[in-house]
Amino acid sequence: MNVGFIGLGTMGAPMAANLVKGGHRLVVSDVQPAAVARLTALGASSAANSRDIAAASDVVITMLPDAPDVERVALGPLGVIEGIRAGAVYIDMSTIDPATTRRLGAAIVAKGASMLDSPVGKTADAAVAGTLTLMVGGDADVIARCRPVLDCMGTDFFHCGELGAGQTMKLINNLLATAVSEASIEALVTGAKSGLALETMMSVLRTTMAWNNALAVALPKRPLAGDFAPGFMMKLAHKDCRLALAMVESLGVTAPVGRAAFASVEEAMRRGLQDDDVGALLKLREESAGVEVRSHPGVAARP
Repeated sequence: MNVGFIGLGTMGAPMAANLVKGGHRLVVSDVQPAAVARLTALGASSAANSRDIAAASDVVITMLPDAPDVERVALGPLGVIEGIRAGAVYIDMSTIDPATTRRLGAAIVAKGASMLDSPVGKTADAAVAGTLTLMVGGDADVIARCRPVLDCMGTDFFHCGELGAGQTMKLINNLLATAVSEASIEALVTGAKSGLALETMMSVLRTTMAWNNALAVALPKRPLAGDFAPGFMMKLAHKDCRLALAMVESLGVTAPVGRAAFASVEEAMRRGLQDDDVGALLKLREESAGVEVRSHPGVAARP
């Protein structure tokens, strides 16, 4: 298929590369010329603006930082809306709020095209491997047409409901993941401060209802090994939790634990950790406790 891809950041670049590897004809755009150059070296072509990308594409994809970026690229001057063809599909794979998604969808439909939302789960490593989780919202027939494109980027595929449902699923996922990670970090730091060995805590927790994927995968892989390079940046966790809590409030749901997790992320942002992995929440708890929690080689937790 002729596919356009706008947004070649940490996640978008490997996702776009996998579309080239999957045999699709790809045209790309990004504010960073070096990112575009890396994709054209793989066989993609480039275009000057989002309008031209949409005009050349059966499917046009955006993978951008936040809702204002998506609105600008989709509906602004020289945007997707100006170039998209009748019968084409616009897929936003960014993480934004469902209300913005539905508003964009109405504008796209008015042009005779269709829209899906498909935010992704997992990390940059999964983006490279093409094994992302895809949380898709939209019409089932449109999704079926786009599966040859979507399947190049992810292996865990979920049709969550109508347009916007993918964003809803992504936001509650990331709010929960942040809360679980913060709670797990607090438990490990408390145990370490009291004299418990990390190996002992992991061994016990593995057998109880406290066990979770933060303990099993994310924390041992990076922060507990002293690695705070971003798999998922703190500033993105901050944005996602902010959007999730706004959605929670709009639905009339209370989320005291989610708000507490967001407060921890806000603290990390104030401390200048915005470009670190979200696991750098560990640094904050270690500093306040005066203890460091680190694994030894081979201590990575078993599922």
